[in-house]
Amino acid sequence: MPETTPKGLTGLAFGGDYNPEQWPESVWQEDARLMREAGVTMVSVGIFSWALLEPEPGRHDFGWLDRVLDLLHTYGIRVDLGTPTVVPPAWFYRAHPDALPVTAEGVRHEFGSRGAICHSNVHYRAAAADITTRLAERYGDHPALALWHVHNEYGVPVSACYCDSCAAHFRTWLARTYGDVDAVNEAWGTAFWGQHYTDLGQINPPRATPTVGNPAQALDYKRFADATIRENFTAERDILHRLSPGVPVTTNFMTALSQCDSIDYWAWGREVDLVTNDHYLITDGRRTHVNLAMAADLTRSVAGGAPWLLLEHSTSGVNWQPRNPAKAPGQMARNSLAHVARGSDGALFFQWRQSRRGAEKFHSAMLPHGGTETRVWREVVGLGAALDSLSTVRSTRTEADVAVLWDWHSWWAQNLQWRPSEDHDPRERADAFYEVLYDRHLTVDFAHPEADLSSYPLVVVPALYLTTQAAGDNLRRYVEGGGTLVVSYFSGIVDEHDAVHEGAYPGALRDVLGLTVEEFSPLLAGERVQVTGPDGLALTGDVWTEFVVERGAETVWSYGDGLTAGRPAVTRHRLGEGTAWYVSTRLDAHGLDAVIGRAAEDAHIAPRTDLPRDVEVVRRTGASGSHLFVINHTATDAKVPLDAAGTELLTGERAAGRLAVPAGAVRVVRLDG
Repeated sequence: MPETTPKGLTGLAFGGDYNPEQWPESVWQEDARLMREAGVTMVSVGIFSWALLEPEPGRHDFGWLDRVLDLLHTYGIRVDLGTPTVVPPAWFYRAHPDALPVTAEGVRHEFGSRGAICHSNVHYRAAAADITTRLAERYGDHPALALWHVHNEYGVPVSACYCDSCAAHFRTWLARTYGDVDAVNEAWGTAFWGQHYTDLGQINPPRATPTVGNPAQALDYKRFADATIRENFTAERDILHRLSPGVPVTTNFMTALSQCDSIDYWAWGREVDLVTNDHYLITDGRRTHVNLAMAADLTRSVAGGAPWLLLEHSTSGVNWQPRNPAKAPGQMARNSLAHVARGSDGALFFQWRQSRRGAEKFHSAMLPHGGTETRVWREVVGLGAALDSLSTVRSTRTEADVAVLWDWHSWWAQNLQWRPSEDHDPRERADAFYEVLYDRHLTVDFAHPEADLSSYPLVVVPALYLTTQAAGDNLRRYVEGGGTLVVSYFSGIVDEHDAVHEGAYPGALRDVLGLTVEEFSPLLAGERVQVTGPDGLALTGDVWTEFVVERGAETVWSYGDGLTAGRPAVTRHRLGEGTAWYVSTRLDAHGLDAVIGRAAEDAHIAPRTDLPRDVEVVRRTGASGSHLFVINHTATDAKVPLDAAGTELLTGERAAGRLAVPAGAVRVVRLDG
């Protein structure tokens, strides 16, 4: 079995991307000295260095990298060594312009950024294998090497190419997936609009068409593009495993960012030795710490619940959003330790020293342009000390209370063209349900729809438009076995080929929900409906309504007005030992909380009214004991009840009864016993 933790690290990882090639060699010694001062334990090196490592075809210059790794080893700093295959050199593209990707509109990208790669291109694949082999042969047993870092943020900024090489590769993928053209015709429903094929050679990628193309073809092309990129990762990984045994191999995910929704991270999580993630706050006015928690929970879930590693985030502002505010004092530590609370075995940043040139020169760094006399530097040093005090957290696992179903294939299908309402955003529903669970102080595991759910008292399905029959059967077994299920509208509709399940909506979920939907009735922009329920409690819905017919379910809330007035809006179905709830409109946070509250009663989950809003309480447990993380995101001091006494690791103080957590602070209690 491959190693799954960075080699040679005994505590939590702390550091960031180190790009010494951007600086004179005279600066490197100072970098190493300051890294030690800050408590850095690991840095990522060489990710964008192909042009310097191979300045001409077949001529390599490893001398500068030798000196960097030796220097870092001297200072006791471990290395996450990159294969630089995200940016081939300019000379490579001059020799192989067909390796540049082509858009669906037929436009070929140019060299001059990053990630401009046709992943089907045989020349790229050969060159990537060659540079990876040479790095592994040279550094596979280097004493500083802790981790291999393949490529960088696969799927960003280009996830699919539509060139002729990809067309040929797609046909091969179709033959392997379906066997013959008749099976493709059946899966894609090509009888519609006369799209029937008589030979696989007639099929191209879903390039630009006069109007909407075949949605099943577009869905399969997303699967093909993801599988093609993953083939290139596993090719590099296998080289590294062969030539550098005992050193884990990873690549940095971006699990919760919409910019990277082209990657099926459930599949990728099975291919890496250690799941790592990059996370950057989206500063759009929402509570950024909630999105951070969601990203961390999702990454941990992709890792199968095992510890993972935050490989990139920012010390302060980024540079690629319309407005890039700085982080408030203390926010960097809160962000970092929130990731650790939810399963990361460390916190690394992009990047160590802030660049003076290039596209990201205004992106914050551990060592800012202003140097060591800055607030950011002082907070970096403080965070290094804090992480050092938390070494016993390493390798423990985060405990979860509930599960939320998440499926990238369903996102892909849902976001294709010509759906009943463009105002329905499945990601918005996932965010909304997650926020309600977060505010109830419930720690979330995300799960694939066909995963074993039996350990969770409550499972929430915010949006599952594409639901396989296997997933539908899985959810029925879960409820019959005593589970509580909450499903949001427009779920269970189509199968894996984007074909509507035979019979009435909601297809694969009809039986478990105990109802049918005669018709969708999306609302116009700005329209709202009233929903009335128990004890006269009125809720508000928008975007979506449905004509629901009970088939065993009971109505809990009804539509009070609109086309669906008098019809069921929120239902509850007793099935076997459990219950299944259905929400047929888009409720706001108040409405969702009311429904989740009723479902939580069914699941016997007690409300946690003794915990203040925006004060996270998360537990990690393992052989080294139980660690309670309390993260105060508010401007007010808080007190949190402890179920056992222990030692607060950041201050060294004893803690019992009620734990005091100052405004904006973090406390981590290693509980006795």
